[in-house]
Amino acid sequence: MSDLNPVDNYLHGSWEALGNGAPALVALAQLCSDRWVRSPQAASASEVPELSPEAQAILFAASQRGIIEIRAVNSAFDAAARLLAVYVELTDERTIAFRDPANPEVTVRFLAGFRDLCEHGLVIHHIYCDFSLAPRGLEMGRHIQQADVQPLLDKATEFGLHD
Repeated sequence: MSDLNPVDNYLHGSWEALGNGAPALVALAQLCSDRWVRSPQAASASEVPELSPEAQAILFAASQRGIIEIRAVNSAFDAAARLLAVYVELTDERTIAFRDPANPEVTVRFLAGFRDLCEHGLVIHHIYCDFSLAPRGLEMGRHIQQADVQPLLDKATEFGLHD
């Protein structure tokens, strides 16, 4: 039996939550929920708001399946490889990660791009680190031309179910 007092239990839970990126995930989830509920749904799907190039690349990549996950690899040796990053399911067997351990700025810019999508009500938070594009986000992503975002897509790492 553990001999922890209530403060120790709180700190242990908080430390574990920090290790899983909970504060950032909670903030993104709250932003998504607030903006999705309050965003003007009447805007045309072809009218893409002023989005960062990284946000547009995420929107395009997720436009077929709509599944996005924000996660970290907290067991990675290098600090840059442990950063929270945006993962997009291309199919049920293929995912891309918008992360670059050799250049952490890439990872951070894509995370900021995801926040941009949340700010515009284009993302829905579901549970834990699972998000999806909102219907308007799906439609808007389908209006983005691949050639316009290809240099950014090239920065992503693709992996399959069996990798």
